[in-house]
Amino acid sequence: MNNKLSFDKPIYVLAPLAGFTDLPFRSVVKKFGADLTVSEMLSSNALAHGSEKTLHMLEKSTIEDPYSVQISGSDVGVVRNAVEILNEHDGIDVIDLNCGCPVPKVVGHGSGSSLLLNLPLMGDIIKTIKDTSDKNMTSVKIRLGFEDKNHVEIAKVVEASGADFLAVHGRTRAGKFKSAVDYDAIAEIKEAVSIPVIANGDIDSYSKAKWVLEHTGADGVMIGRGAVGAPWIFNQLRTGSEYIDQKLKHEIIMEHFDKMIEFYGGHGVSMFRKHTHTYSKGYQGASLLRNDVNRIDDILEYRNRIDDFFSNNRMVI
Repeated sequence: MNNKLSFDKPIYVLAPLAGFTDLPFRSVVKKFGADLTVSEMLSSNALAHGSEKTLHMLEKSTIEDPYSVQISGSDVGVVRNAVEILNEHDGIDVIDLNCGCPVPKVVGHGSGSSLLLNLPLMGDIIKTIKDTSDKNMTSVKIRLGFEDKNHVEIAKVVEASGADFLAVHGRTRAGKFKSAVDYDAIAEIKEAVSIPVIANGDIDSYSKAKWVLEHTGADGVMIGRGAVGAPWIFNQLRTGSEYIDQKLKHEIIMEHFDKMIEFYGGHGVSMFRKHTHTYSKGYQGASLLRNDVNRIDDILEYRNRIDDFFSNNRMVI
């Protein structure tokens, strides 16, 4: 892709997901089919103040190309400073502004989806990113509104402020992650703006992704929670086949574990437990595996246990 995203055909994007879409997970989905990976959401305040933890979260795999960094923020000056810091880092192709996060801590600071309550400020922040950034593209992640839907108005402000594309989570902030996703509203946004639109929300299978693309007319799909425990969804989309071989699943799981150890060292063992739990859902002997790995701290012992399990077990039909 030569560092630049092309929207000539639908693109498949891994959504940022706190605690899950770290470098190891992103590198796995990139290797097996995702077109674009996005960092976990970074606070522009933390970036501007040089937080070591936040700067560490900027790290990407060598195969993450193109790569997007998502920031949150509600102060134009702080966002400008954060973008200037990102300009010092090579290998970033897109800076994405989060205008969708519903988490009270983020909303309470005026960031995330609370920007949907102040569209002039949201527009100013987008313009600031666009004017300050030396990266290829600026994008925005939105919801359909805060309490009520005003999605077309929001999307038009995003476009007018200079964003190159936008991703739409098909719920309002009030809908959190529970209410029904309004794919009709995403289709209305696609009709209303001329920049590419990526559909997001409850896309948890190959068939659902294909349906969403057709129903909304979107230029791509963004998948977050639907990829946790099933990162091979990107391989399915890339190959155009719902079938996924058990051996490939096994390979992807082991690759994920190895990348976790490579990135986190011994701490990666305990961090991989939650992934082992989701990967083993629906397998014979899953509860026994979960009990076993909760007691294993040794890297090689853990690796051998899951390697044996996923090579010898099958899904319960």
